[in-house]
Amino acid sequence: MRWILLIIAGLILAGLIISVMVTRDGSAITPRGEGQVLIGDTAFEAFPLPDYAAAAVSADYKSYFVEVEPGIKVHVLDVGTGFPVYLQHGNPTSGFLYRKVAAALPTDQVRLIMPTMVGLGFSSKVPASAHTLDNHISWMNAVLEALELEQVIYVGQDWGGPVGMGALSRSPGMLAGVVAMNTGFNAPREARALSRIHALVKTPVLGELLVEVVSSAFSRLHAMQGDPDSIPPEVASLYGRPVTESGNAKAPLALMRMVPDGPEHPSAAQMREIEAYVSSLDVPAELVWGMRDPILAQGLSAMQANFPEASLTETEAGHFLQEEVPTVIAEAILRLVMQVQENEQGPE
Repeated sequence: MRWILLIIAGLILAGLIISVMVTRDGSAITPRGEGQVLIGDTAFEAFPLPDYAAAAVSADYKSYFVEVEPGIKVHVLDVGTGFPVYLQHGNPTSGFLYRKVAAALPTDQVRLIMPTMVGLGFSSKVPASAHTLDNHISWMNAVLEALELEQVIYVGQDWGGPVGMGALSRSPGMLAGVVAMNTGFNAPREARALSRIHALVKTPVLGELLVEVVSSAFSRLHAMQGDPDSIPPEVASLYGRPVTESGNAKAPLALMRMVPDGPEHPSAAQMREIEAYVSSLDVPAELVWGMRDPILAQGLSAMQANFPEASLTETEAGHFLQEEVPTVIAEAILRLVMQVQENEQGPE
């Protein structure tokens, strides 16, 4: 009997130790660059891409950091000249998600600005508790302001929707047009779960075990696609390596928990502000939707209600449309840029 009690006590102690380890908040990690990149008249800290990342983009890309708070840096990919287009990714990818879209656009006509959310890609890593929607909005708005952008076409997907639109809401007059893809701008009015996995990971310890121990968020990206082959292992690695090798891989789970599951969720207040901002907009818009997205395909009707005059392109893509239908997205961006420029010129 004594040995049985000792074994039980040992198992309980081991469980407590594992619980403490997996639920740790994580430390802040500030990346370091080398040299400078001149953007307009402002010099930013350059970040030479590692070989595996440099191979994914063309040599004319600029790679640099914008320090949005002391020690917190946002990595930015920047390519092209012309009308500025701000492209915001979501969880758990990075600015590299738009590399195929950029390759399909005339970069002598558009400048593509692809920042990576804090915690992901080559941007700074922060404790899990620092991942709040308000923080992410503030950090991304600081990037837009640092780049001194007067007007942008905005392109957003997944968390890039609320984060990007929230950032633009804090710089009135900057937004000239919207391309929205599989995201949402509306606050929850009742308790809900975006998906079964989002509901499961909100439970402490269980969430950590599912996302950080049993499997990586990056290992399941292909399962979110209409065509699973659109995210082969080397592409998943492009998104995953900067996070898993950083020493703080807390962002994917933290961002999943950041999804509001009801009106009392900590993110709900910011979502209400974003919804109000979107309802006030009078800008041209295009919707490109992945109808085989297992999570956000269902959000199309809400997005159409936000932009009833928007052109809609339905595709057979899954969640990460940028990997499956980059040309379709590029065409929507280019149409919107031409429309904005024509509206600015006015009738002849």
